[in-house]
Amino acid sequence: MAKKDSTVYFCNECGYESSKWMGQCPACKAWNTFVEEKVDKKILSSSAKRNEAGSKPVSLSQISTDEEEREIIGIEELDRVLGGGIVSGSLTLVGGDPGIGKSTLLLQVCKMLSDKGKEVLYVSGEESLRQIKLRAVRIGQMKDNLKLLCETNLAAIEEVIIKTKPAVAVIDSIQTMYDEEIGSAPGSVSQVREATAVLMRIAKEQGVSVFIVGHVTKEGTVAGPRVLEHMVDTVLYFEGDRHASYRILRAVKNRFGSTNEIGVFEMKNDGLNQVINPSEFMLNGKPLNSSGSIVSCSMEGTRPILIEIQALVSRTSFGFPRRQSAGSDTNRLNLLMAVLEKRLDMPLSDQDAYVNIAGGIKISEPAIDLGIVMAIVSSYRNKAIDDKTIAFGEVGLSGEVRAVSQAGARVSEAKKLGFETCIVPFGCIDSLKDIKGIKIIGVKNIAQAIEAI
Repeated sequence: MAKKDSTVYFCNECGYESSKWMGQCPACKAWNTFVEEKVDKKILSSSAKRNEAGSKPVSLSQISTDEEEREIIGIEELDRVLGGGIVSGSLTLVGGDPGIGKSTLLLQVCKMLSDKGKEVLYVSGEESLRQIKLRAVRIGQMKDNLKLLCETNLAAIEEVIIKTKPAVAVIDSIQTMYDEEIGSAPGSVSQVREATAVLMRIAKEQGVSVFIVGHVTKEGTVAGPRVLEHMVDTVLYFEGDRHASYRILRAVKNRFGSTNEIGVFEMKNDGLNQVINPSEFMLNGKPLNSSGSIVSCSMEGTRPILIEIQALVSRTSFGFPRRQSAGSDTNRLNLLMAVLEKRLDMPLSDQDAYVNIAGGIKISEPAIDLGIVMAIVSSYRNKAIDDKTIAFGEVGLSGEVRAVSQAGARVSEAKKLGFETCIVPFGCIDSLKDIKGIKIIGVKNIAQAIEAI
């Protein structure tokens, strides 16, 4: 007689299923990611039961290609990250560190939509109704069309959603939901995967926009299988220190918009307030006439953001100098210091170097290379750079300064905030001829850039 319960192994990274434990996942090649789960082989998943009747194929001529209608939330920063608003029937995952503001932001979304007369359902598996109300009172007065539900049973939640037919449903969080037909505990790989599949089916069949909150691991990824991110339509991540006042919302996946846009928020007593001008916010508190500090510009989607780059170079008493970077790639820092040592004969092999992107934002764009180089030189020579000067450009291995995209938008942003001098790659000069009121210096290599200051 076959056993009802059997053991299978799931890969935490990609969700690959195996009948035995393996050291390396054959799908994603990750090591030591398999976890053991007990599943009931005789019971089909709810999503499988729904598909037993089969689906009918349609021809391309029967499919409408009209622009998808979006529901504007009213929070400009969030609407921009989502690509222009909420798409009906979409499934959105919101992740981030504990206490960073995921639940607060989604409760504000519920408030904004309920103020417009939309039916909204907020399902919590972690807080009581009293706890949610205490947090809601801090945000503002809520309308009666916002309904609260404390439940973790997926079958009960599905029944409520079908009965009430809300425009938007929020599930907080996916790790607390469970399906009675799955033998493993809530938060396990099987439960998280099945819960996401059920919510995705509800969103598509009922036309309900569903937001789910996902806990993150110490590595910063959503707890559970990586397949969770592949199943949803949009993945939003909160970045920033939860003890700081600012929060950065970034889309790492979006089937209905760009993944380059970011939203900047500030945590206050009444919840998360959007920062309309993040450049001014990021430069707040910049020291005057201080060596090792310069302003650069990075493009986040269609938005230019001015950031302060700080560098500290000091002689080391050890044989191996320390190189550390916060907000940018440490390997890139090592590369740029090697370029300085080779092309400018600058002795940095006995110097510790620390680079920091002020404001806590993480930048991976190579356009800040020139800013990092000039901040390092400023700190090494202990000479301050003019506070009204900005620099951006990609630095190559031969010391050349390469052109970057959207140079006009970067210079215009600098001019708007009162900067007087802009050091840019020489290849961008032709596209900046129409910009007046700011001094533009084109440089071909890092030697010319240092001479300019």
